[in-house]
Amino acid sequence: MMNNPRTSMDEPTVILADEGDVWREADGSATHWKIAGPDTGERFSVIHFLVPPRTLATPLHYHHNEDEYSYVLEGTLGLMLDDEVVEASPGTWVFKPRGQWHAFWNAGNTPCRIIEVVSPAGFENYLREVAEVWEDDVERIAQINEKYGLEMDFESVLVLCERFGLVFQGG
Repeated sequence: MMNNPRTSMDEPTVILADEGDVWREADGSATHWKIAGPDTGERFSVIHFLVPPRTLATPLHYHHNEDEYSYVLEGTLGLMLDDEVVEASPGTWVFKPRGQWHAFWNAGNTPCRIIEVVSPAGFENYLREVAEVWEDDVERIAQINEKYGLEMDFESVLVLCERFGLVFQGG
């Protein structure tokens, strides 16, 4: 599935900057799969995200199965963690545990790049499935959300965009 040249999770591996599958959207956002579950014995996966300026990356959502750790490489990451709003600058880690409603966006006027570590692995496959139907099939997205134990508050998109002066990458 990944185009990284790995044969065993026990072998030392170097993953080059351009390795891994990428999903790019017209607005400039990108999802770049770097390390998949099979590469880590399903312990974790790693995905890089690029979020354009002043863009909401996700509606409020709630994971039942995995924890997420975001590391800001560049730009300013805005997040809603339950009722708390935080901004994270480069070099900052943000923990989003399962069972916590959260959303994230680029809170600045320059691109925001983050590394997302997801534990346990598997959620990277959710993102692949959603990428295939993103603009065409809301009903299918709801089915994929259910399959991966993800609740999503689509009504939060308008509220978050208005509150923080954002556009939504999905529409």
